[in-house]
Amino acid sequence: MGKRSISDTNAQAGPHLPVLMDEVLAAFAPIDGKRIVDGTFGAGGYSRALFEAGASVIAIDRDPSVQPFADALQAEFGDRFIFMSGRFSELDILATTHAPIDGVVLDIGMSSIQLDQAERGFSFMRDGPLDMRMSASGESAADLVNGLETEQLANLLYAFGEERKSRRIAQFITAAREIAPIQSTLELARIIEKAIGRKPGNAHPATRSFQALRIAVNAEFEQLVAALFAAERLLSEGGRLVVVSFHSLEDRIVKRFFDPDKGRPAQSRHLPQVVGEARRWVDVAKARKVGQAELSRNPRARSAVLRAATRSDVEPRAMTLTGLSVPEVREA
Repeated sequence: MGKRSISDTNAQAGPHLPVLMDEVLAAFAPIDGKRIVDGTFGAGGYSRALFEAGASVIAIDRDPSVQPFADALQAEFGDRFIFMSGRFSELDILATTHAPIDGVVLDIGMSSIQLDQAERGFSFMRDGPLDMRMSASGESAADLVNGLETEQLANLLYAFGEERKSRRIAQFITAAREIAPIQSTLELARIIEKAIGRKPGNAHPATRSFQALRIAVNAEFEQLVAALFAAERLLSEGGRLVVVSFHSLEDRIVKRFFDPDKGRPAQSRHLPQVVGEARRWVDVAKARKVGQAELSRNPRARSAVLRAATRSDVEPRAMTLTGLSVPEVREA
């Protein structure tokens, strides 16, 4: 998982802008002298702001294209900055030699920069290879689109993209690939638009399908859960975890992670009451969303949600997907 999961309808909105920056800084305050892990470095927007507030930063990203941004910050901030190439799901392993760590910030999804690089294959607004791999390795979106059975593909689009017309889209994709493999982003976008139409003023009809494919290609939900538990292992009592997510599926996972009791069914007053497990996270802040002023500057930020909490002194949990409402692709 890289950075912001944002709609492609504003792909011409301009250069990358870090989202909810003031709220992120406020969640870590006071910052001066702290050591913070930026687990989703991207173009380094959060890292730079943390530096300017007085922190040292350990930055992590698996996307090789971010290296020039890391090099620039290294030249400017010297030994206050350490960059590590790797997955944020392994942030505890990567950052443990630099402990103690005072905080972790995660900006979930994909970056504007990745969207704007047509050759990466993330955007349905620019023609490029149907790739979508954050780390430039492994199975691509084209492999899924051309290799999955119709029912499997429909289930994937529904589970990861919440696409209600997933079956019709999958049928159109299957019919098209029988003529020739689907290789480009615009080709796939046209097939989806043909399948379900397009109404003026609505989001592009390929929005949800492209989201679903990107999530599947990069195992984004699994990476998110692993990163949350990695932060729980890395941070000691008093450490802060700040997470910015960009769609409801991710935000629900983060919400349930911070407060597992939220995901449990209501208890009957006629039965013995089940005592909840000890809280690993306290001072769980109310979800923060982008204000109108920031939205006017950066329309791409409209769906962003920030959640933050403080690590307690309770031992970390074993990683589990149970109770986190992680979407699953139903078997065909």
